[in-house]
Amino acid sequence: MSSKYLTNELVTRQSRFSFQNYLGILPNPDKILSRLGKSIEIYRELKNDPHVWSCIQSRKSGVLSKDFHIEQNNSSNELYDEILRIFDNLDLHKIWRDCLETPLFGFQPLEIIWQFNKITNKYFPTDLIGKPQEWFAFDIDGNLIFKASSNENIKKVPDYKFINLTYESTYINPYGESLLAKCYWSVTFKSGGMRFWVNFMEKYGMPIMIGQYTRGATFEESRKLADSLSNIMDDSVIVLPSDINLDIKEAVRNSSVDLYRDLIKQCNAEISKILLSQTLTTELESGSYAAAETHFKVRNDVIENDKKLVEKAMNQLIKYIIDLNFTNKTYPKFVFVDEKEQ
Repeated sequence: MSSKYLTNELVTRQSRFSFQNYLGILPNPDKILSRLGKSIEIYRELKNDPHVWSCIQSRKSGVLSKDFHIEQNNSSNELYDEILRIFDNLDLHKIWRDCLETPLFGFQPLEIIWQFNKITNKYFPTDLIGKPQEWFAFDIDGNLIFKASSNENIKKVPDYKFINLTYESTYINPYGESLLAKCYWSVTFKSGGMRFWVNFMEKYGMPIMIGQYTRGATFEESRKLADSLSNIMDDSVIVLPSDINLDIKEAVRNSSVDLYRDLIKQCNAEISKILLSQTLTTELESGSYAAAETHFKVRNDVIENDKKLVEKAMNQLIKYIIDLNFTNKTYPKFVFVDEKEQ
């Protein structure tokens, strides 16, 4: 056996994806996107679902409500004061919201907007902007690339310009795991159930008017009665001859209504489990106090993981600032305040 195989990587993307290697783009392994022939933009539309939006806001608010501080971490006073000044002038909550899009889509590129100070000869960031995921892809080496217009070549993003966050990314899938992708069918089935429920209510929700003529009524008299019964639904008033019997029948379809309600409830429960890893913090219809406490702890674990995503982005930004402007390579550290320390 040749010893060269022990020290070299033998199985690589280059040897597996020959056609994509020619194009320079690693395919997104998302099964839903490939089957539908759509881009990741379709997941953004899922946010229009009220329950999805509620779960997203609940998850994000868990991080946005936290306090933070920047540790000096043996860096110089000058450098530390500069980092504090920069962070004081950034819209951090807006930036954090963009960072927290990462679990929803699997990855989130953040473009850094730099400004050059001619007096200090230093670059400092004025904003971090979350850019649409469908504008980006990964090359065969797993590097983030920008998919420019058709008349341009794909471009690897420049150094110090982007911070790319990923969620549950692996060697086989640098695009990460999208939670909204896992909500896709639940939202789709729920939307269909709501539509059928509305159609059902339009058909059976209103009472049925039954008008009866005495035998021998002409067709014209029957037609006028039908028109009058149609108008009563809007006007609530009708005048009929004394020999006409008018009856109102209420439609009873409780079993069918329960089917639609159960479908929507089940879909909402699945969405809650995907986005929050539990259900009781969004649907407190039943369950013991102990179960609710367990579910809140699970949600807190999710929030802790999201905090690490934001911390990673902020510390990467600090590193970029120092690498561009200072020779000192001791970096201050951005950390969220532990509630136990407060």
